[in-house]
Amino acid sequence: AVLDVMTGAGFLEQVRRVAGTMTQGLESLKGRYPELVLEITGRGLLRGLRMKDDPMPLRASLADRGLQLGTAGNNVLRLAPPLIVTDGEVRQAIDIIDQQLASMITQPGD
Repeated sequence: AVLDVMTGAGFLEQVRRVAGTMTQGLESLKGRYPELVLEITGRGLLRGLRMKDDPMPLRASLADRGLQLGTAGNNVLRLAPPLIVTDGEVRQAIDIIDQQLASMITQPGD
């Protein structure tokens, strides 16, 4: 049954489109937070944010917001959603990550 879905009309196009949404969102985060995000790794829906510092505090704060992400190595926050993830869910995840990264920025005088 899984193979029927995966080989069905439009399934892989949907995955590619959603992966593009994820790539755009992650690149946007990298551009907004260059002091925190060094690069975007991976391809398709298996992506990572290579962080300047240990990603575990960010991972914990994201989990508190209901977003479960993994890590890879010492400094990569890993995103590995299921193939059936939607554009809306990806945008919601990017928004949550954006809010948490913004909260990590040290303001002048802090």
